[in-house]
This record gives sequence, structure tokens and C-alpha cells, in this order.
Amino acid sequence: MDHVISLILGGGKGTRLLPLTEYRSKPAVPIGGKYRLIDVPISNCIHSDVNRVYVLTQFNSVSLHRHIRQTYNFDLYSRRFVEILAAQQTPDDATDWYQGTADAVRKQIRFLKEPGLKYVLILSGDQLYRMDYREMLNTHIASNADVTISTIPVNEQEARGFGIMQLDEGGRVVDFEEKPETDEKLARVRTPAAWINERGIESKGREYLASMGIYLFERDLLVHLLESTDHSDFGKHIFPMAIEKHHVQTHLFDGYWEDIGTIKAFFDANLALADTDPVFKFAEQKHPIYTRPRFLPSTRFDNCSVNHSLIADGCVIGPGTTIENCVIGVRTVIGSNVTIRNSVIMGADFYENDQSIERDSDMCLGIGDGAVIDGALVDKNVHIGAGARIVASEATAGSDDNETVCLNDGIAVVRKGASVPANWTFGG
Repeated sequence: MDHVISLILGGGKGTRLLPLTEYRSKPAVPIGGKYRLIDVPISNCIHSDVNRVYVLTQFNSVSLHRHIRQTYNFDLYSRRFVEILAAQQTPDDATDWYQGTADAVRKQIRFLKEPGLKYVLILSGDQLYRMDYREMLNTHIASNADVTISTIPVNEQEARGFGIMQLDEGGRVVDFEEKPETDEKLARVRTPAAWINERGIESKGREYLASMGIYLFERDLLVHLLESTDHSDFGKHIFPMAIEKHHVQTHLFDGYWEDIGTIKAFFDANLALADTDPVFKFAEQKHPIYTRPRFLPSTRFDNCSVNHSLIADGCVIGPGTTIENCVIGVRTVIGSNVTIRNSVIMGADFYENDQSIERDSDMCLGIGDGAVIDGALVDKNVHIGAGARIVASEATAGSDDNETVCLNDGIAVVRKGASVPANWTFGG
């Protein structure tokens, strides 16, 4: 692993995650009450002994830069680092922004030419999964591959939304179909269930191998592919070309993996963390997901009811409040007799009014007395006044969208820093 370098792509504008990405990049979006999405690939690298990690950033990157700087600091005698490669202008580069995944790597290609490197691991900054990249490297070396793509089995319906690999008997990729729409295209890239089963993974009706957006390149080949072309995207351009001329191998993965590309995917992935036996656990004993230590006090409960929920550090929850099937983020302050169901509350970056809600104020940071929230995604630093009602099922798409709350994928999304007046009703 000493010869591996990792590049984590910070993503584009993240329009499908709006309004969460209005003021932050996708990898900086909070998840699970106290983490950020970028913590996932970086933690996977740490546990896989990938010691040199670059994060390529461009859009709304201030909070992402701050989080990385405050979290991933290694001792002076270690070769480990997590460094940021921001889009920038130099005398040798074009003055435009990253034009795609491959273009982003091309503009930082000088960092790939450092001595001692043999492999480049390219990761996405907006996925939720746990993987040991050493196993992927073993597959790459054992098959004598030039490029290795990590894939996960999916069913026919899911296959229409991914890039699907067509393989030969040895697992070499011979064709690639991006989001196949027709039955004919699907049939062409179908992988027999027996082939998947023989490799220790139960197919269970999943006969299509979807790209996870995790790539391992021979360093010299990647440099050549980028310098000899002006292609801007790996999935659309680089891989079809590599498949024709080089050995592209697949690495099978069958653990939990979720691409956090839409509001619904993000919302569902959060609530799944609160399950009694969640399929993904941030605190897995051997390979925990790391994040920034905040040194917050323990959460305080006062004669309230909490069921099937995750409550992060530093929260204050008042008497008579009911919380069911929710994820409550750091520093969330909740008044008395509040009802919150099926919702994700991201919390706050700071305390206001000595860590409690002033009962006489309609616009204090947190959730006021008697408020009702159901089916909502509440971004950070939000003021929700006493008696306010935000219930997604009572709203209609577009009719109630405003600068405070919008309906997205059937979820009521309260924008970051918004102020919801007392007794205001969304959808009523």
C-alpha cells in the first residue's frame, strides 16, 4: 500500500441535493447526526493503509476545507496526509474550472508523478459504504490488470440507473453500458447468476454488475490516458477507451453501498441508521468512521419520549417531547411538547441563549414549544418557532415552496439558517 495514492473527487455543483448543497459541497453534507460524507472514504483509506490522500475540491468548498483541516492531522513522523487540491489557476493550466471527473484529475496530474507511486485509487466523496481497498488491490495484481473497477450486483430495475459492466469468464470487462434503458441493452450486459455465485456472492436475483465509481489505475497508464486525450469524464470517455485497448478488471463487492445523489437517497440512508439493527454502522468496532472531535457535553433529556432514533452529542430536549424514527444532529435544542417523527434534524454549529430556548422568543435557534415536524429534513442552524407545523404529507409539490421550506422527493426540506415563524404551517 506504500505505492498507492488516493484521489477523492469532491463532486460538482450537486444540484440534485439542493438545497443542502446551496452553501456546501456534497462531501461536506452532514450525515448520521455528527459526521460528514467525506469522512467515509477518508476513513476507508485510513483502515486500508492508504496513507496519502488528496481531496479534489471546487464548488462551495470552504466548510469542506475547514472540516478536513480540523479532523485529519497526523503526527510529524508519519508519512500519512490528507491534503486538499482545490481548483486553481496556474501558468501551465487552462483558466476554466474542472469540466468533469477526468479533467479534475488531469489538472492535478503533477501530484501523480511523484516518485514511488505505482497505483492511483480514485474515489467519490458522496457515498456511504465500508470497504478494505487492500482487497481491491489484491484483485488488481492477481489479474495483472491495468485498471480495476469495483462493482456491486444489482437487480434489473436498479441496473437502469447505473453504469453496467459486461464481463468475460475471467472477470475482465469487455463492454460498458451507461444507464441501459432498453431490454436489449440490459440483456447484453447481464451477468449469469451462476458466475456471481461461484465467486462467493449470492446473486439473489441480481444479475447486473454496477460500477461503484471506485477505480484503481496503474499510475503510468492513467497519466498516459489523461495526457494523450482531452476527455473530461471517466465513465463516459476514459473507460470505453481503456476497455478497448487495456485490461480492465472487475472487483466484486457485496457489502452495504449507497450513492448519496438525491434528497430521497440521503434522507432514507439517514433514517436507516436509526434501525434496530442497521445495515450500516458508523461505530463498527474494527473499522469505525472517523470525524472531527467536538468536545460537546452529553445530551440532556427531560421527561421526554425517544424511540427508534439517533441523538447526537450536545442536544437539549425538553419535557413532553416525542421523537420517533429520527436522526437528531449535534447541538439540537428542542423545547417542550414537541413532536418529531420520521425526520432528520441536522443540528447547529453553535449554541444560542445559553443552550436552551427562550420561551418568549419566536425565533431562537432550535425548535420551539409545541412544534410538529413529520417527514422533514431540517438543515443546520434553523429557527422553528413555537407551534409551527411542518408535515410533508400535508403539502403539495411546488405550492408551498419558498425561501424557508421546499418539498423535494416528498420530503419537506427546511433550508440552512431558515427562520420559521411561530404557528406557521407548511402545507396548510
